[in-house]
Amino acid sequence: MVTKDVVVQNQVGLHARPVTFFIQKASEFSSSISVSCDDRTVNAKSLLGVLSLGVNRGMTITLKAEGADEKEAVAALADLIETNFAEK
Repeated sequence: MVTKDVVVQNQVGLHARPVTFFIQKASEFSSSISVSCDDRTVNAKSLLGVLSLGVNRGMTITLKAEGADEKEAVAALADLIETNFAEK
């Protein structure tokens, strides 16, 4: 199992458009992936689940993956968040 804490820095947090990119990236991996924030944990491949976390700018989330490509999954999702979903 691999975990990593990441601070969300993009303007809108994890809302509609960024969550869509997040879900698409998470779905590329076979590992079981979850995202946690404020004592709540959801499936990282679930649009409604991730949206329900209500993650805003400056909040820390924990990415957790377990499976054959767990390291790659956490690294890719952390990179997506850390690069602000490629927003300018």
